[in-house]
Amino acid sequence: MGLALELRARGHDVLIVTSEFYRAKIEGAGLAFRPLRPHFSPDDPQIVATVMRSRRGPEVLIRDLMLPHLREMYSDLFEATAGADYLISGEVVMATPLVAEKRGLRWAAAILAPFSFFSVHDPVVVPMLPFGGALARAPASAQRLVLAVAKRLTAHWLEPIRALRRELGLRPHVQPLLGDRFSPTLNLALFGPDLGTPQSDWPRNTRQTGFVFYDEIGAATPADAVRTDPASGDRRLEAFLAAGEPPIVFTLGSAAVLAAGDFFEEAARAARQLGRRALLVMGGNPVPTAPTDELFAVDYAPYSQVFSRAAAVVHQGGAGTTGQALRAGVPQLIVPYGFDQPDNAARIVRAGIGLTLSRRRLRAGRIAAALRNLLDNASYAARARTAAERLAASRGAALACDAIEQDLGTTAARDPRTA
Repeated sequence: MGLALELRARGHDVLIVTSEFYRAKIEGAGLAFRPLRPHFSPDDPQIVATVMRSRRGPEVLIRDLMLPHLREMYSDLFEATAGADYLISGEVVMATPLVAEKRGLRWAAAILAPFSFFSVHDPVVVPMLPFGGALARAPASAQRLVLAVAKRLTAHWLEPIRALRRELGLRPHVQPLLGDRFSPTLNLALFGPDLGTPQSDWPRNTRQTGFVFYDEIGAATPADAVRTDPASGDRRLEAFLAAGEPPIVFTLGSAAVLAAGDFFEEAARAARQLGRRALLVMGGNPVPTAPTDELFAVDYAPYSQVFSRAAAVVHQGGAGTTGQALRAGVPQLIVPYGFDQPDNAARIVRAGIGLTLSRRRLRAGRIAAALRNLLDNASYAARARTAAERLAASRGAALACDAIEQDLGTTAARDPRTA
């Protein structure tokens, strides 16, 4: 959404092709929309729980949810790109390289976190592997061996891609999971230097532009027992924020929140143990306790509005949430659920901006102890403020769109037809 709105502001025609689930949000922003199969709902709690709570999460996402619908995805995207000049794609749209190659269409890969690059010089924490954290500290030679084994073990996952490539008359011998999924002309590293910096083994034609923020602005939705009139949400939230010391904000982003478990119950207990005010951004989960002057719960609130007014943020470690917390300049306690989140957490810890806790050992006492450490040690807040100052000068969306226009070989003034 952030890239689309920036491109539109430059005079380009933009079409977003994604899950039907997002139609209302996209069209509500005045952007054109086309559906892309598979048509499962990203907020299906059973799917999210399976993907987030298992070491097999990435395998489930790729083998069980995406690849069985590869031909449908290819068909939808091929049709949607008729007449397009350019394609920008997220990582799970596995039909993108096939469509781009078949159409002869230039395209950019949007990479949200360092995890996706699997650099041997900047090793990542892989939650699917036993002792993933320890492996991330191994030397480059060991990282190369891990990647070689991973390519061998996942080779059979990808036969549906190779089969479709053969049918389309495309080169079948590719490694579309750990190698050939990047664009040959432009790869956008959409994260800041506090998460990762360019490495010699990143794909060529990679541009690190920094975070591209899109924070939906709208009324905060109260999350009390009756979920009263949402129109009053902003006023009630503002009154809570203004009524005392900065609260601790607890949130699980847009996906992990659907597999929250007892996160919010333990969060509320931890806040009470600390004697601190707390804001719970709960995404529809049941409120763990009756709201009080010290505890306020909402279904949704824009992170850009609440993180900067927090004493600390406790979150799942998704790239977007982590970027918003970095921009706010507050200490972070990360409780990772899966995918890139453990790696993002490890990077925030190395930067001295926060701490991390395992969700498998998540108890109020542990949360309270970690938060006490964060809040009592001024170095965390100081480093967080320094990171925010660096981020304040960044122009992620503008730099990413500059790179896209350069790769396209045009500007909005010369050719406003980009899709």
